Amino acid sequence: MKSKWRMTGILVLTLTFLCANAGWTENKIPDHFVDVQTVIPSVTLDIRYHGDHNFLGTRVDGYLAPKCFITAPAAEALAKVQAELQEFSLSVKIYDCYRPQQAVDHFVRWAKDIKDTKTKAEFYPTVDKRNLFRDGYIAEKSGHSRGSTIDLTIVPVPVPAEGKYIPGQSLEACYLPAAKRFKDNSIDMGTGFDCFHELSHPGNLKVGDPQRVKRLLLKTLMDKHGFKNYDKEWWHFTLRNEPYPDTYFDFPVK
Repeated sequence: MKSKWRMTGILVLTLTFLCANAGWTENKIPDHFVDVQTVIPSVTLDIRYHGDHNFLGTRVDGYLAPKCFITAPAAEALAKVQAELQEFSLSVKIYDCYRPQQAVDHFVRWAKDIKDTKTKAEFYPTVDKRNLFRDGYIAEKSGHSRGSTIDLTIVPVPVPAEGKYIPGQSLEACYLPAAKRFKDNSIDMGTGFDCFHELSHPGNLKVGDPQRVKRLLLKTLMDKHGFKNYDKEWWHFTLRNEPYPDTYFDFPVK
């Protein structure tokens, strides 16, 4: 009996150690992550999952503050992008950085609740919610949770005022021309952020030439400084040499 309890205790301790080192049970920000504003003070933040203006229509689990945490190598690389943009009175604007696993779990619960379609008119007007997993819009794991993936765009400097989102307001489809969709203050990339639509694909030729040029600017600068673009989202970039390619962290953003 003693041997059985001893083995159980060893197993529990081992699992606890492994989970802690994988970032699954951590509650504090690891030393190897940084607040991006400490590295790039001039960056603009619009952390959508801390508020209501996102495809869930509510604050997402794990976002306790409108902050951006990423791994130090990703922040240093992004600082080089910002430095180049500033030469032309432009700036990086960030929508999301590190994303806790609990936030991803929140996405999954929302996607499985087929009756909740309050944000459909803006974020997925042409997509059947039952197909979000099949079509790759929602998954049970996200590269964001590894700490080196960023959702971002470009804004002019000085940064223009952004439209104020009021929960319950009339929503406009994210793929409409800039003058008709939500008044984001970024340069026009052809769709809004988190637009579940084919026009969000970086290489979509149906997007106007001016918007394609702007996407190319963003992609070229990010690629130059070590980031790769996701082929379904013009705003989504991951550091090629990310330091934690197999680790999904779960500490809250606070």
